[in-house]
Amino acid sequence: MARHAQEFTQRRTDKAQRAPVRAAVLLAVVVLVVLVGWLHSAGHWPFTPDAGPAPAVSTPSPALGQPIVVLTPATALAVLETLQVKGKAPRNDYQRSAFGEAWLDADANGCDTRNDVLRRDLQAVQFIAGSPCLVASGTLKEPYTGTTVQFQRGKDTSEAVQIDHVVALSNAWQTGATALTPLQRQSLANDPLNLLAVDGEANQDKSDADAASWLPPSKKVRCHYVARQISVKAAYQLWVTPAEKGAMENVLGRCPTQAALASGYLN
Repeated sequence: MARHAQEFTQRRTDKAQRAPVRAAVLLAVVVLVVLVGWLHSAGHWPFTPDAGPAPAVSTPSPALGQPIVVLTPATALAVLETLQVKGKAPRNDYQRSAFGEAWLDADANGCDTRNDVLRRDLQAVQFIAGSPCLVASGTLKEPYTGTTVQFQRGKDTSEAVQIDHVVALSNAWQTGATALTPLQRQSLANDPLNLLAVDGEANQDKSDADAASWLPPSKKVRCHYVARQISVKAAYQLWVTPAEKGAMENVLGRCPTQAALASGYLN
């Protein structure tokens, strides 16, 4: 009986010792709930990074090899806030030909856009004998996967490196490009801002997805990738969907000072 009394006393002692701990935990939870509620009501929760000042916008003369608008330097977050947000338009009437011939010499430098991008993005570039334009080989520090890909021009080898439209043309079609003139769509399709040399398989995996559906496997490039998409959409007056904007904000929340980019025609 003495043993039972001792156990009972010990249980009461343990319970008494645990009571202050439970009270402290409960108090901490109450304080946290109150704090979060106050932050939310004051507009400070969820925490949103400062996007900085909005860009100024100017309109260049319409021409092949010109964006529709030019923005002054700003963060990608600030530029994102200038974009319209609405649902996608139908895709059933999309045709690649609406964006002109692939690939044009939109910047009138004597070389087609594909070879311009290969020359820009590859290292140790070699040209076809007698040609200042046709890239024969080179090494790509591939942005989407973080790997190294060798490019060798040829029927069975060229596809290892593909030129990706960062804002896919069919996505552009569904987010405002139907309202552009044929000349503006040709400029969009050939703007170096909207083009990257990438791994062929990664490009096929991406297809025409937006940021809500696909991001590069390499997390290191995601901030730059999303900033490019935003910059393209701003330069050609395209919109973003609610899910797309949310995905872009989520990425840029980790790099709020990431700068927007200018059209490649302006470089």
